[in-house]
Amino acid sequence: MQIVFILSMAVIATGMYACISSRNIIKIIIGLGIANYGVNLFLVQLGYKAGAIAPIFTHAQSLPMVLPTPQALTLTNIVISFATTALMLSVSLFIHKKTGSLDIKEVGGLKE
Repeated sequence: MQIVFILSMAVIATGMYACISSRNIIKIIIGLGIANYGVNLFLVQLGYKAGAIAPIFTHAQSLPMVLPTPQALTLTNIVISFATTALMLSVSLFIHKKTGSLDIKEVGGLKE
């Protein structure tokens, strides 16, 4: 169980490193997506219980169930990250049309 927490933190750190070390806008967006996958892995692991069943309406009242809140947060995070990724990609397309490049240093000229 601890290995998944360490793995999720490693995935988040990898995504943040990709964001910090790159000057290409697309690589930054990919790094944010990788970090988001790590957050989803962490949220799913928070609600996991060994030997538990899914929290749906069943007649198995005596069995333990996994926590439904982290699952709901993960689904919400997936939808929000899809929308923000689509928005970031559309803005990067606009930047590429205006500047002809995806280098983050050339974005400063768009203030006009």
